[in-house]
Amino acid sequence: MGTKLVIVESPTKAKTIAKFLGKGFKVLSSFGHIRDLPKKEIGVDTENGFKPRYVIPTKSRKTVNELKKAASTADEVFFASDEDREGEAIAWHLQETLKVDPKKTRRISFHEITEEALTKAMAEPREIDMKMVDAQQARRILDRLVGYELSPFLWKKVARGLSAGRVQSVVVRLLVEREREILAFKPQEYWSIEALLGKKDAAAEDGFTAKLLRRDGETIDKMALTDAAGAQQIVDAVTGAAWKIASVERKTTFRSPPPPYTTSTLQQDANTKLGFSAKQTMMLAQQLYEGVELGAEGPTGLITYMRTDSVNLADKFIEEARSFIGRTLGADLVPETPRKYKAKSKLAQEAHEAIRPTDAGRRPEDLDGKLDDRQLKLYELIWRRAVASQMTDAELAIVAVDIDVAGPAVYTFRSNGTTVTKKSFMMLYDSEVKEARLPELTEGETLVPREITPKQHFTEPPPFYSEAALVKTLEENGIGRPSTYAPTISTVIDRGYVQKDGKRLRPTELALLVNDLLVKHFPDIVDYKFTAKMEDNLDEIAEGGKDWAPIIADFYGPFKANLKVKETEISKKDVAEQTTDEKCEKCGKPMIIKYGRFGRFLACTGFPACRNSKPLPGTEPGSTEKRTIDEKCPNCGLEMVFRRGRFGEFISCSNYPTCKTTKTILKKIGVTCPGCGQGDMVEKKTRTGKTFYACSRYPECKHAMWSRPTGEACPKCKALLVFAKADVIRCSNKECDFEKKAEK
Repeated sequence: MGTKLVIVESPTKAKTIAKFLGKGFKVLSSFGHIRDLPKKEIGVDTENGFKPRYVIPTKSRKTVNELKKAASTADEVFFASDEDREGEAIAWHLQETLKVDPKKTRRISFHEITEEALTKAMAEPREIDMKMVDAQQARRILDRLVGYELSPFLWKKVARGLSAGRVQSVVVRLLVEREREILAFKPQEYWSIEALLGKKDAAAEDGFTAKLLRRDGETIDKMALTDAAGAQQIVDAVTGAAWKIASVERKTTFRSPPPPYTTSTLQQDANTKLGFSAKQTMMLAQQLYEGVELGAEGPTGLITYMRTDSVNLADKFIEEARSFIGRTLGADLVPETPRKYKAKSKLAQEAHEAIRPTDAGRRPEDLDGKLDDRQLKLYELIWRRAVASQMTDAELAIVAVDIDVAGPAVYTFRSNGTTVTKKSFMMLYDSEVKEARLPELTEGETLVPREITPKQHFTEPPPFYSEAALVKTLEENGIGRPSTYAPTISTVIDRGYVQKDGKRLRPTELALLVNDLLVKHFPDIVDYKFTAKMEDNLDEIAEGGKDWAPIIADFYGPFKANLKVKETEISKKDVAEQTTDEKCEKCGKPMIIKYGRFGRFLACTGFPACRNSKPLPGTEPGSTEKRTIDEKCPNCGLEMVFRRGRFGEFISCSNYPTCKTTKTILKKIGVTCPGCGQGDMVEKKTRTGKTFYACSRYPECKHAMWSRPTGEACPKCKALLVFAKADVIRCSNKECDFEKKAEK
């Protein structure tokens, strides 16, 4: 028997597969795509049906020669690239490039790299699915046309080095619009009234809180109390009155486990729970899928394919999970019938299964010391979610207590209690149920008010996008597909359109400029519905419902015509230049503000005869802005001014660098330091850019914390409360377990 050649995309995957195939098989890697559109030209014949011209990059030529040599002597050639559209396209490119006799080529695909999955795939080879190949080609050609036609336009009208993309420009628009929404937001004041109540003769720690809900039976709107006087009027009305329980409602609710991970939900959870970027998550997931060295076991694939929008699970895994749960956690935690999940998205066609462990019984602790820290954390997240998806519902006891306070009007306060009575799947996967226990209360019982507190609040703008929130929004709007989220977000950051501020994604000044240009003159390119419709078209191509060339023609014709008009209609001066009163110190001509790849700068209008340019005042390291402060230098008596350095703004003597007196700008957050009781808590940053909060009297007081204080004291231990997550407030005292929901 001759040799059988198996070609995969990566050396790691090749190594993992090779251990299952044995003698007679040779497994080689193509190292990804072996051919693509040329880098230095558009590579698409727009005059003849958009036919692409593929080339073999220099870096791939040695690999191609090795694969050709191996294929020429093999009896059979198996293309075993991933089972999504890109994998199908890689298989087709290999077939076209290697020019192997079609009679001896086979296409195999599998969702996990296990012996069983591989054996089944080898026994059921198929033809290359040209519908999927066409969908991938159409995406590649569309993106090439937009990038190669629109990017040079931006170079001419804004600055060299800029780029535009079919999906990336829509992502930038989302971030720009959120930034402007936040900046335009005007907070509105409102007040709430909260009472700390207790039973007669009960200990102080048995108190519970209730919030004002109704007046004379009518629900009080959240924004109804707009000032302190109105809130105090109600406090005065209920002070000294009798507090009586009007009703106690008890019910049991059930919470079902979430479905196993898709690409999108894994990226969201990994960002929220582990702090991983989408790019980092996909890199680690790729490693777990392709195989990790496990000592005597050799290279082992630990999870199924990580690019999927399906929530389906294989029957074999479900049986394994149910058996594991029954043996290790309890038979009562296994539902009578296996749980089956259906994708909410109509687009769940990229793969056949959700992301899950290849072996339900391989616990994270079994891999401790065999995976690196980040791999283990991600594996544990995937394992817990997948196994938990096959467990029974959690049970929660819910109590709603209404307390009437009779006076000139009847004010009703409500207290809600939640207790988990059966954790079930929550033993493995934390669904963040916050328990609030109430004492045993009965209707008609009289309560004692210990504190009645009016609380001031302000409405808050929508939050900046995190990567998790952005991925969720892209998915909800049908923009891009699971496999595109991570590279798109990475691209807009790498190309200077977006900066990361902690977990927050913020558009740069350049992003605002480019976005406004595209929104005004190329609305289709950055239109959410238009972009989503194009994704639907690509899906229909993959399903065989549409031909790819007419779809590209329908897009490209109007796009190219509009581009020609805008080439002559739009002037760079109108878009990216701004006049100033400053004169060039070299030739005397006016200076203008221009936009470059790295932001704004001053340039002489005498260019190219005069090439003078310089940073805009206030943007160069150590520069002095025209803003002064009402403070004198303690060393030389001259005025102090704002400057900008590597790490942001600071204050220094105006005689710098002769006088090197400097001081930090304190970003007070309106909270007194709990350490010394004298200083203010201020926002600071570490040298790596991580935010923390510390006393303004440092180094006299060294009190500091990572989480932002709310300014409120913990009702249980009186330590400061801090913002723990987007919707959770927690006590800063690690020994105290107090938590509550943040006000929306």
